[in-house]
Amino acid sequence: MNPDSFERIVLCDFDGTITTEDTFVKMMQEFTPTLAQKLLPEIYGLRLTLREGVRQTLESIPTAQYPEILAFMEGEPMRLGFVEFLDFLEQQGVPIAIVSGGLRGMVETVLGPLKHRVLAIHAIEVDLGAEYLRVHSEFEAGTELVNKVEVMRRYSAGETVAIGDSVTDLNLGMQAQVVFARDRLATYLTDCQKPYLQWHDFFDLRDTLDRRWNSV
Repeated sequence: MNPDSFERIVLCDFDGTITTEDTFVKMMQEFTPTLAQKLLPEIYGLRLTLREGVRQTLESIPTAQYPEILAFMEGEPMRLGFVEFLDFLEQQGVPIAIVSGGLRGMVETVLGPLKHRVLAIHAIEVDLGAEYLRVHSEFEAGTELVNKVEVMRRYSAGETVAIGDSVTDLNLGMQAQVVFARDRLATYLTDCQKPYLQWHDFFDLRDTLDRRWNSV
């Protein structure tokens, strides 16, 4: 049996999904304000790929500033109900993997000890061996530095639940069987006529999945 085979799995975005704000965008605006102002509208307008825009932005940041980026993330609030959502998934025996188009170090900084309660964190890795950051990802493909559909294919699951909020979640949202979308992602999926479930916080997700999985 495939060791990554599950009856169900939850793939959850991080920035603006687990966090209350898009922390990656906040970081870009703080550390690369000129590029952020130039590139973010192009990315949101789907005129510039994530792979190009995110790499261009991150690789303009001096390596010496990386500790400042992590410190910038400390204390970033998480969306209401996330811990209770993890409790629910553990009770159901359903694993959750974090799939982020941002930096692994940022994800781990915000999650703190909660990182030990997730199956995996798939995100951008950073090479600190040069003057400027160099980024890479095991799942770099197509238009994305972290191709979330490729992550989904890593896991053999009868049902994949995707949770997201923005452009980095669009391709995954188009492929997953069950999609929870809010904010920009909901707009993109509406435009693509892809069915999705709206959500506000992780209590919504817990209650909806409880009904879906446990109703007689």
